[in-house]
Amino acid sequence: MTQPWTVVLPVKRLTAAKTRLRGGLPGVPHEELALALAADTLDAVLACPGVAQVLVVTDETRMGELARHPDVRLLPDVADAGLNAALRHGAAGIPGWVAGLTADLPALRPTELAVALATTLAGPPGVRRFVADAPGTGTVLLAAPPGVPLDPRFGPGSAAAHAASGADPLTGDWPSLRRDVDTAEDLAVAARLGLGPRTTALAAGCLTG
Repeated sequence: MTQPWTVVLPVKRLTAAKTRLRGGLPGVPHEELALALAADTLDAVLACPGVAQVLVVTDETRMGELARHPDVRLLPDVADAGLNAALRHGAAGIPGWVAGLTADLPALRPTELAVALATTLAGPPGVRRFVADAPGTGTVLLAAPPGVPLDPRFGPGSAAAHAASGADPLTGDWPSLRRDVDTAEDLAVAARLGLGPRTTALAAGCLTG
């Protein structure tokens, strides 16, 4: 890894986050689960070689408290404007390599993220790169080189939208990076990969198989 990265990590208010996952862990408050997903994602990013700074874009007080770290900078969210606006806000003015990452990757391994970022550096100059989710239709990571706007297109069908916008797909075998969690079934798959400590503590006794 020859270039330092800034990673932008948007986190919604917990009451509005991960609505399809509500009830995914019986007996566990939904806000606690949403916070654990984001916190485990952040911890994995901070442990990734090559990441110099994480910009957490959030208006969620509890996430702000967990994000107190020398390499983390907090930015207020763009009120009611959605994920893409938060990513654009976080990436604006970053002079070097920047990556936008979803905050629902509780099984993320820092080594997988490091390889994906290194692969991005080795790609064609001036081109954005993205990593699709496990089903192949969504996006978990979007990266841009210096001087190139991040131009996020997250949402339904975002993999195709990013490709249509000129971004190149990264095709590495990175199961923990590609495993975002939107549903209880996604969480069970992530658990088989190995969850981060905060999500593991909540899921103890709730997930089997």
